[in-house]
Amino acid sequence: MKSKLPNFVAILGLVFVLISGTIDLDNLFDYANQSIPNYINKDNTPSNNAIDNKIATLGRVLFYDKKLSANNTIACASCHKQEKAFGDDATQSIGLSGGLTGRHSMRLINSRFSDEEKFFWDERATSLENQTTQPIQDHVEMGFSGTNGDGDIYDLITKISAIDYYQQLFDFAFGETTITEEKIQLALSQFIRSIQSFDSKYDMGRAQVNNPNVDFPNFTAQENLGKRLFINPPNLNGAGCTGCHRGDEFDIDPNSRNNGIIGVAGSITDTDLTNFRAPTLRDLVNPNGNLNGPMMHDGSLTTLLDVINHYNAIPNSSLNVQLDNRLRPGGNPQQLNLTNDEKLALEAFLKTLTGVDVYTNEKWSNPFDSNGNITLTGSSLSTQEISFGKHISIYPNPVRDNLFVNIEDGNYEVYIYNYLGKQIVNEKLTTLKSLYLNDLQKGVYLINIIDLETKKTYRKKFIKE
Repeated sequence: MKSKLPNFVAILGLVFVLISGTIDLDNLFDYANQSIPNYINKDNTPSNNAIDNKIATLGRVLFYDKKLSANNTIACASCHKQEKAFGDDATQSIGLSGGLTGRHSMRLINSRFSDEEKFFWDERATSLENQTTQPIQDHVEMGFSGTNGDGDIYDLITKISAIDYYQQLFDFAFGETTITEEKIQLALSQFIRSIQSFDSKYDMGRAQVNNPNVDFPNFTAQENLGKRLFINPPNLNGAGCTGCHRGDEFDIDPNSRNNGIIGVAGSITDTDLTNFRAPTLRDLVNPNGNLNGPMMHDGSLTTLLDVINHYNAIPNSSLNVQLDNRLRPGGNPQQLNLTNDEKLALEAFLKTLTGVDVYTNEKWSNPFDSNGNITLTGSSLSTQEISFGKHISIYPNPVRDNLFVNIEDGNYEVYIYNYLGKQIVNEKLTTLKSLYLNDLQKGVYLINIIDLETKKTYRKKFIKE
């Protein structure tokens, strides 16, 4: 057995090489009909942009595509990482050519489930749709600003309109190949709104009770104490957190003002009073209990206890004329006087808000392979595809007996692999060719066509019935 292990590992590695970077348009992930708990009632999805699997699939590709930046080095996902609850572990994210973002990158998880419709820490985007293309049009972040010698959004549209898979995906999603900023916004916002996390310890307990105020049967005594402190107002022996971070969504109240943090990322002297928004408190930490990144717009708080200590004793700054009234009872900055045990209980409760699935679920993962390539498969595509500058059609899919390969004259090698990565077919062709596949077992296969002149490869998945 030991002597066979390296071969098995090699085959397994080849399987990942073969299937990575492939989207099957006949078998889309379900973004539109995900299970949502009945106690989740907030939803900022506009009526004209309900989640559609085709459009959200396009949004996933756009979200991870570095070609949306001026020098092909930065994607939305560069600053909003799946393993960090779609936030960043850096205080300031790295943008184009090493530039830094002005604020910490906000976690995008559960963005849909909020009454707040504005986005960015300072709420300058009037909707998630409006927010999605602003980083693309930022000189530091992705470089299509139209200023400082940058191209503008129309240059980006021209750029991606020349990419084969976008011609196919926009046609698939919208029924036409024309690309506009509005369509980019619709697709990106649908993908972002699909990112949800409702499989936390909190959700398991919440499902067992009718009232979130009662003790959860799956919580420890410390976690239940933390929950009571979170919910109860200060005049009822609580911390009053739910006054701003509301309900089972733990979203920010749209009427919230500044929370007492007035610093500027990367500066020890500047102040900023314009930050009123916050992401959900869900998934502040990962499933191992480690923070998904520093907190607040300036990334100045690096532990949950730092956050709790901040709200326990709000700094008394004469500069902060925007401090939320809920944080200055009687006109004075809040002083909760929490005990150490109460602080630890609040920390324990906040950790119960973390899920598991969202960190690894493929539907929200990078669809590109390690070389930045992507292949679309499925009968939903136009019968004519373009690869290495030539028209190719492979049909039918699924196939019963004969798989037809229609390609311009040239010199090609054709390989077919099974799901284990084993080579089944190796043939040369110069023009229309029928591959007899009746002897193949039912299953999923991959066909590779190599142009022997350019050494470029066309790859497509097909199903044998």
